[in-house]
Amino acid sequence: MHNPHRSAIDRVVVTYLAALVIGTGLLMTPAATTAPGGISLLSSLFTSTSAISVTGLEVLSTGSDFTFFGQAVILGLIQAGGLGVLLLTTLLAMLVAGKVGLRLRESVAAEAKSSHIGGIRPMVLRIIGLTVITELAIASALFLRFWLHYDESTGRALWDAVFHAVSAFNNAGFGLESDSLTAYATDPFICSPIAAAIILGGLGYPVLIELFRHYRRPLSWSMTTRAVIVVTPVLLLGGTAFIAAIEWNNPGTLGHLDWWGKLQTAAFQSTTTRTAGFSSVDISQLHSATWFGMDILMFVGGGPAGTAGGVKITTVMVLLAVAWAEVTGGTRANLFGARVAEAAHRQATTVIILALSLLVLSTTVIMLDTPEHGLGRILFEVVSAFANVGLTTGITSGLPGLSQAVLIVAMILGRLGPVTVASALALRARTLRFELPVERPLIG
Repeated sequence: MHNPHRSAIDRVVVTYLAALVIGTGLLMTPAATTAPGGISLLSSLFTSTSAISVTGLEVLSTGSDFTFFGQAVILGLIQAGGLGVLLLTTLLAMLVAGKVGLRLRESVAAEAKSSHIGGIRPMVLRIIGLTVITELAIASALFLRFWLHYDESTGRALWDAVFHAVSAFNNAGFGLESDSLTAYATDPFICSPIAAAIILGGLGYPVLIELFRHYRRPLSWSMTTRAVIVVTPVLLLGGTAFIAAIEWNNPGTLGHLDWWGKLQTAAFQSTTTRTAGFSSVDISQLHSATWFGMDILMFVGGGPAGTAGGVKITTVMVLLAVAWAEVTGGTRANLFGARVAEAAHRQATTVIILALSLLVLSTTVIMLDTPEHGLGRILFEVVSAFANVGLTTGITSGLPGLSQAVLIVAMILGRLGPVTVASALALRARTLRFELPVERPLIG
């Protein structure tokens, strides 16, 4: 029997892969790079994957190895990936056919956690409007700083501002400098707008839309919005304290800064670690304990149905609610004043198990391929790739072909996996004709 929901999910995957192929082809053209004759297929595929999955991992320098055309292609892939394959597919259907097919509308409604199918067109337009307005505002602030304070030419300042604004709001982490934002680590007029864009993009479109509509009525917020709004500051402040505490006297990272510069840099790094991938310090010089803590922040990520990566805040909170109910002897998992649907228990558990399995497998393969880098660095690269963050300890560009291919797969599955798995599980719900006898195995 034809399953329209399965077909809609298949379209997402096909559209994503089609954009990936087109981007790879464009980046392989001589006009896209400064290298004579263009770049290799693997390097082009890696860069295209990193851009469309809004990750930010690089095997080539965006600012020096790509021409303006190549940088524009990368920026286009970032914008496409940030808006989301579902929204772009719906927009394409609107432009071509003048209307949205029911299957696509159902898919976007599921992605946006909305049950009102008839309101998809206004929702898509609001999302596009929100994206454009935010990126223009951030780009304007950055342009003035680059132009007036750093004496960049008008054209250079404008391109720097637009590129970083789009990259930040879409949580991509691509920059035009080889050291990312390290040169601006203590400049609040650069880091603050970028951090604001990262946070807004990482909250997720459903949360932003609900906040815009009901900002005066927090009691009416959905469980998703409450979870994201409450947990995001906790993760940001906790990450800041964690990074600052460990790196405070590290001469390779925060040690050479004054106390305010240390706090500011730690706060920015905490913000970008969860979703974006810009670096304001040399990641390779961080303590191994800091790497591990950042692995956790990257794995969690941001809000659902937005530009952030990771398994999402709501997924982790559902599992914590289930665990708390078991520990306290409760019969139901409750979260922020409401009972969590049992179907969400299974979905969250499945997403986490599959994600951890992918991390274990990918890390193992790369360790066998390049054992000289050690577990800490390799795990960091794998988590960064899967969570679509883009931070690196500096080993990605030097990895052999097999390891880079593993990271490519991790980036693709990290971008498509949680959404498609959760959507597929939600849409496959059906009434069973029979049930097996209940038996309880011993646990622990």
